[in-house]
Amino acid sequence: MLDVAVQREGDWPPLDWDAIGARAAHAAIVQTPFGTLIDAAATIEIAVRLTSDDEVRQLNAQYRQKDKPTNVLSFPMIEPDLIESLTQNSDDGEVLLGDIVLAHGVCVGEAGEKQIGVEQHATHLIVHGVLHLLGYDHQGDSEAEAMESMERAALESLGIPDPYLVRED
Repeated sequence: MLDVAVQREGDWPPLDWDAIGARAAHAAIVQTPFGTLIDAAATIEIAVRLTSDDEVRQLNAQYRQKDKPTNVLSFPMIEPDLIESLTQNSDDGEVLLGDIVLAHGVCVGEAGEKQIGVEQHATHLIVHGVLHLLGYDHQGDSEAEAMESMERAALESLGIPDPYLVRED
């Protein structure tokens, strides 16, 4: 079972973020070989924090040595190669997959540039963050293409257009 808890702070709009986070996480997970986590006996927990640019800047500086805000940070709690065994052998029936943190101002700015709503962009970033929790990355071209393909499929399942298409307005 998947349990996504979203904590909203500051200027984030008052939406049903728990439902948004759960849908995004579910859509991301089923696009991967970890799709069986959705029906696992253990509760798979993901925490999403919607916060300020300043808090994300501090976390980015502390953990990535980049003193600037970024749209999304992911903090995996377990190694991807251990996920399946931990879900089958959890002592208390719960497995914390990790934390995802989104920066409000950066997300709003990017949504505006893309001419989409904050909810849609945040959904994309949660999908992106969940894939990072599962061990996917975008350091090289082939890794980036594979991850973007999973993101596109997850977002399409949610009725969200491809975020990587270049708009020509």
